[in-house]
Amino acid sequence: MAIVKPFIDSQRFASTIGDGTIEVDNRTFVFADTTADAGLTAFPTSFVSYNLYLNGILQLDTESTFDGTTLTIIDGNLQNAGVPVLLECIVN
Repeated sequence: MAIVKPFIDSQRFASTIGDGTIEVDNRTFVFADTTADAGLTAFPTSFVSYNLYLNGILQLDTESTFDGTTLTIIDGNLQNAGVPVLLECIVN
């Protein structure tokens, strides 16, 4: 039987495509590029999973990478600069 930690929470970080840094065809985001939930001072370095929403639509996991310090949106330069970005990290 798997042991499940009793506490699971989500932390959200909002931005727009235009706030990210251009790297070839991708857009990268660090904590300073986002507006976080109240009380958060950094991206979580330990997380169970993450969800990325562009313009309110959940994206496939092949569209991005997140390592706890940097969010990279693959081919993010193809998006309009005003497209909302929401990173949701599931932590326990």
